[in-house]
Amino acid sequence: MSVLSMASKPADRPLIATITGDAGIGKTRLAATFPDAVFIRSEDGMQSIPADDRPDALPMLAGPDDLWEQLTALVNEDHEYKTLVIDSVTALERMFIQYVIDNDPKKPKSINQALGGYGAGLAAVSAMHQRVRKAAGILNAKRGMHVVFIAHADTVTVEPPDQDPYTRYDLRLGKRSVAPYTDDVDLVGYLKLETHTMGDGERKKAVSDGTRILTTYTTASNVSKNRYHITDDLEVAEGANPLTDYVPSL
Repeated sequence: MSVLSMASKPADRPLIATITGDAGIGKTRLAATFPDAVFIRSEDGMQSIPADDRPDALPMLAGPDDLWEQLTALVNEDHEYKTLVIDSVTALERMFIQYVIDNDPKKPKSINQALGGYGAGLAAVSAMHQRVRKAAGILNAKRGMHVVFIAHADTVTVEPPDQDPYTRYDLRLGKRSVAPYTDDVDLVGYLKLETHTMGDGERKKAVSDGTRILTTYTTASNVSKNRYHITDDLEVAEGANPLTDYVPSL
C-alpha cells in the first residue's frame, strides 16, 4: 500500500501556547481560565487567583528531578486534567542554570564557565528546556491536553541586517532557551495593559484604566504569533478566556 493512500486532513488538536508579559499583569490568572487546569509550579503565583477559582497545582518544584517526576506522572497516570500550565519557564531557567552549575565537579562560578565553558553550560540548559517541550508535545498529542507555558517578559535589542536596530519585548530567557516556547507552539500571547499617554511636549504620562489586552499576532514591538488567524488585540476580562472563540479545541 502506498504511503500516499494514508494522506488525510489533520484534525484539530489542543493548544500549545506561551503567555508572556510583565510581572503582575495577570498571566497566571489568564492561564487558570483554561479548562480543567493543573499547574506545575517553579514559582508560586497562584495567590493572585481567588480561592474559589483556583485550579489544582502539584507541589512546588525543588529541582529538575521534581519536574521530570511530575511530567512523567501526567503522561503515564490516569487523570481528568485537560490543561497543563507550567508557571513559569523563566523560573525554570534559573533552576536549570543552578542545577548545571551545582552538578559540575569543577564547581564553576557561573553558567558560562560550566562544563568546560565555550557555551557548553548554556547548551545543557537549552537541552533541559527542549525536554520540557518534548513532554508537552506528548501530553498534547497522546493525552489530548492543552499546554500553557508562562514566561516573564524583558526588553531586548533586535538588530536586523536590513534596517536600524530597535527594542522589543521578548521572553526573559537565555537566547538558546527561547525557541522551544516560541518556534514550535501554536500561539505566543503578550499580555499588557491598554495604555494611553497624556500631556504635551516631553512631559507625558502613561495612564490606564486597568483593561488588559492580549496581543497574539506578529508585531515588531513584542514577540507574538498565532495559528488561528487572530489579527486584532483581544480584551481579557476577569475570569474569561479570550481565545475561546478562536481556538476550535477550547
